[in-house]
Amino acid sequence: MTTLRARPLLLALCLLCALPAQAGAQREERMAAGVASAMRDGLNERTLPRMEFVNAEEGRDWLFEMSRRLEARLPDRQWRERLLVSIHYEATRVGLDPQLVLGLIQVESGFKSQAQSGVGARGLMQVMPFWLGAIGSPGHDLFEYRTNLRYGCVILRHYLDIERGNLFRALGRYNGSLGQSGYPNAVQAAWKQWQWNWSPTLRAAATERPARADRQRISNE
Repeated sequence: MTTLRARPLLLALCLLCALPAQAGAQREERMAAGVASAMRDGLNERTLPRMEFVNAEEGRDWLFEMSRRLEARLPDRQWRERLLVSIHYEATRVGLDPQLVLGLIQVESGFKSQAQSGVGARGLMQVMPFWLGAIGSPGHDLFEYRTNLRYGCVILRHYLDIERGNLFRALGRYNGSLGQSGYPNAVQAAWKQWQWNWSPTLRAAATERPARADRQRISNE
């Protein structure tokens, strides 16, 4: 994955505070039939969302930590965890970093599943409706969170492939602002906020006590 060059964290945070939530405006482009077919196949997989980690404990800790970070935006724990599982699944199934997708959603919609931009982009990942005809179905609801995540991740993967792995340019295509730096920089700054490295050694000190409290709260519901 392409990453930001090191820059002061304060600058990244100021950049995010200065920019409103972006409105994705992917531009419709002609695609080879084989590319459209492959993207369509990617949309039509019927497997239920699930997270896959080499270590099950790591998966539980990832969900707990990402849920903790997202709590201020989405207070409903059950909805928050369903969303996170789907984000992790849809990102990893097409070879994207889930933390990157979290950063993109933060910038695009602020985690508002019913967001709609002035140019018609819809949902969490602000997908343009023309994609329904290009690779999907007119009956697909882009405000439905799983559908939106499926489209958004497939589209970003497509742009990464076009740009031969150049994330900066792929993000520009995703937002319809190729050649400009504001949007790619904002997403990559947000991505850095979601970075997380699992460590069994740090886990006990960092998460054991709150995790126990959360389990107790769940058992009492």
